[in-house]
Amino acid sequence: MTSTSQSEKRLAALMELGFERVRATPVSVEITPVDRRTCKVVAARPAMGTLASLSLLARSQDQGETAARRAFEEMDRLIAVFDRYDGASAVSRLNETGHLVGPPPELRDLIARAVRFHNLSAGGFDISVAPLVDLFKKRLRAEPPAAAEVRQALELVGTRHIEVSRRHIGFARSGMRVTLDGIAKGRIVDAMARMLEQYRVKNYLIEAGGDIVARGTKEHQRPWTVAVQDPGKSGFFPDVIELKAGAVATSGAYEASFDAAGEHHHIVHSDTGQSPQHASSVSVLAPSAMAADALATTVFLLEPNRGIEFVENLAGCECLIVERDGRVAKSRGWPSADHTS
Repeated sequence: MTSTSQSEKRLAALMELGFERVRATPVSVEITPVDRRTCKVVAARPAMGTLASLSLLARSQDQGETAARRAFEEMDRLIAVFDRYDGASAVSRLNETGHLVGPPPELRDLIARAVRFHNLSAGGFDISVAPLVDLFKKRLRAEPPAAAEVRQALELVGTRHIEVSRRHIGFARSGMRVTLDGIAKGRIVDAMARMLEQYRVKNYLIEAGGDIVARGTKEHQRPWTVAVQDPGKSGFFPDVIELKAGAVATSGAYEASFDAAGEHHHIVHSDTGQSPQHASSVSVLAPSAMAADALATTVFLLEPNRGIEFVENLAGCECLIVERDGRVAKSRGWPSADHTS
């Protein structure tokens, strides 16, 4: 997904590569008067391997700018917890030692939520696939990993081997690692939204690399509009929807492909180690960005008809799937779905 803000498009050239933390760059802020009682604030900064941006309406310049900057500070605080490429982060220490005593509540709660999504998806959503993702990412630069290497990595995969309690997170198998890339970004976007609401901002849209949450309307009471990203980057959008209250996230093979053919990418089946080939992208509407993020990954792992059936059994959730051959499939409640058939 992407928003249609012209300011955000101008800032898109600032994108960085990878989820690794880099030297923090200043938040770019633009403030535009809307009328005598309202101003629009647009702020953006590279983060999480993409461009994190927000647009909001505020009663004053001070309220809007302060809320925006506090939202980005909250983003940075959580990145420092969830980024597995940062050796000082809590999740990095967990991956290195296999256990964490007295974990930050944010990490404990997020991993607990990931376990719930794992159970909800009958094992499809699995944060313990880090050894597989890392294996393919490393080896495919030269040649595909050997079958024995894949089997060895698979032995370290399994959310059922993750133990989570209030005071401890641990792995039952030595060498296990987790990646939060399929859920953390949504969690961070939700936290940014809560920060805006603490400053009594009622109309906003936040976007971070396809994870979007919106409330209210933009200037002149117009709805926020978001476009489904074209997997082929041809400039054609498979769909454009209005978003007044809720979240949407898009997961696609184009985000991090490890080979030229796109047969191996960052989304992998936890039972086979292979990447699914049915879809090019999956977009999910949900009450929260965290749920949309996790569910988009889950549906991507499923055959399209099964993915749609899965989402249609979840309250408040819908999905759109762009298949590899270009066909578009939608759940019954997706905003632009044909309700006449």
